[in-house]
Amino acid sequence: MPLVPAGQIITPAAAAQRGVGAFNVIQLELAEAIVAGAEAADRPAILQISQNCVNYHGALAPIASACLALAKAATVPIAVHLDHAESVQLIAEALDLGIDSIMYDGSNLPDEANQASTAAVTALAHARGAWVEAELGEIGGKNGVHAPGARTKPEDAARFAAATGVDSLAVAIGSSHAMTERTASLDLELLAAIHQAVPVPLVLHGSSGVPEADLVAAIAAGMTKINIATLLSQTFTRSVRTTLAEAPELVDTRKYFRPARQAVAEAVAGLLAVIA
Repeated sequence: MPLVPAGQIITPAAAAQRGVGAFNVIQLELAEAIVAGAEAADRPAILQISQNCVNYHGALAPIASACLALAKAATVPIAVHLDHAESVQLIAEALDLGIDSIMYDGSNLPDEANQASTAAVTALAHARGAWVEAELGEIGGKNGVHAPGARTKPEDAARFAAATGVDSLAVAIGSSHAMTERTASLDLELLAAIHQAVPVPLVLHGSSGVPEADLVAAIAAGMTKINIATLLSQTFTRSVRTTLAEAPELVDTRKYFRPARQAVAEAVAGLLAVIA
């Protein structure tokens, strides 16, 4: 199955009240593992490259090219998405490279400025045929910018979606970025109200901190795209530590990256079997 637009994965999933797994890439090994996990589960998935990932690598093109190549060679539908982009220049570069799904993050701006800038980015991306995700409600845990206790009001979400023309919307219902324990408590009643008010698919950021049963409940209440990042890093790092503790003489990175990559693939497959 070739690389597919994100909308071809998200739209039918939202209509069928299924979840979509969207997994953040940091290194090539994680991208390979995500695709392998999606293939093992026989489910579509989204590879996400955040602006922080781009900053880590020093450039977008190398990691984006690798993800696009992996997606094109996959046996299940795979989309590639630019995540938490605050730079319009970076968004334009992503579109030029062939990434057709972007998440513009103006959530650190005042509401009116966020709405105006999101509308402008949406117009730019739609002119290129790209899918646009935005954020409202200041989801916790990202670089200290967001208020951990923030909640999105249904009427605000409806107004924002209508004013900006976005294709999907990340809302704050109790999750938080970078959680290393699955202890987040989601406000499912609020989620259901937002789902009723907003005509576009909803996105849950910070899903690594949410128990699997609660992810299933969130999807039933109207959530579609489930973003996972920290859980993959935890899984990869745990495997590397275990391998090196058992064989501290290892110096060939392939010897400890290979089992770590497999562990992440298994985690992705297991999660997709539950939510998608």
